[in-house]
Amino acid sequence: MSLLDQTPLTLFVLAALTLGLAPFLPEPHIWEKLKMLMAGTLVRPLDMFDLALHALPWVALLAKLARMVWRGQGG
Repeated sequence: MSLLDQTPLTLFVLAALTLGLAPFLPEPHIWEKLKMLMAGTLVRPLDMFDLALHALPWVALLAKLARMVWRGQGG
């Protein structure tokens, strides 16, 4: 957990907003994959990998925020 604690929050936010949402047009890629998941059309391995790749920055950001709150650093 030390890597999570040592990495600045701004880096996680930046990664989530850039890598997590790219490409931005016509809609964020993660949003497209989440809609496919809810519709049951996320069946190709490439689409599953793509969802995991774009979700990773968001998961890391949530983990960082949870760790900050758990350790008493949250505002």
